[in-house]
Amino acid sequence: MPPRSDRAAARENPSGTGHRLLRFTAAVRWVHHTTAALAGVCVITAACLYVGPLAELVGRRRLVTIVHEWSGVAMFLPVLLGLASRALRSDLTRLNRFEDHDRRWLWAAVRRRRRADIPSGKFNGGQKAYAAWTAGAGLVMLGTGLMLWFPQLFALSLRTGATFVHDWLALAVAVVVAAHIGKAVGDPEARRGMWSGTVSRAWADREHRLWRTELEDHSAHSGSDLSSGVPEESVRP
Repeated sequence: MPPRSDRAAARENPSGTGHRLLRFTAAVRWVHHTTAALAGVCVITAACLYVGPLAELVGRRRLVTIVHEWSGVAMFLPVLLGLASRALRSDLTRLNRFEDHDRRWLWAAVRRRRRADIPSGKFNGGQKAYAAWTAGAGLVMLGTGLMLWFPQLFALSLRTGATFVHDWLALAVAVVVAAHIGKAVGDPEARRGMWSGTVSRAWADREHRLWRTELEDHSAHSGSDLSSGVPEESVRP
């Protein structure tokens, strides 16, 4: 059965508090899932290259190396292609903009204090910090990986440093991604928003109150129904 459109999914409930809000369009979800899949291939192939028992079990080291190299380079393509989507560009703008409430959210998280009372936009401070760290780490991994892929172009000292940075940063990336997955497992509604594109009003009110208010204000000005699948690109950050 083919997947339903975003608007169809957003209309799945009758009018009332049961309405679901469009959070991510199909293009944004495709970029996320494709990038995540390629990152997973990088992590798995890296483990097969560096963990002795796995290397012996899998074998074919040259093939594993080729898959690792090309999946690392290809990991940036979904984002580049996704820039054609206004929704993705809008989300990237939001992720790149830290507000006072984001700093308060991060400070509360560092001090392990309650964050439910701190309002968040479409993305909270933790999600913005994760996105910034992941983007930076990805670029460093790409640069050091290319140095190792084409060693004849660089001096031995540079290759040695690149190997050190690449290996230890890869371990850090694996740990951070595992934590990200753990957070997703602990929040079924957030997970549903990334898979189906829609979230419940109650979840939006609780976790991303400022974003929920933006949608409400946009609905009031445009005369549209929030549950009809208002594209996020139509809501300016």
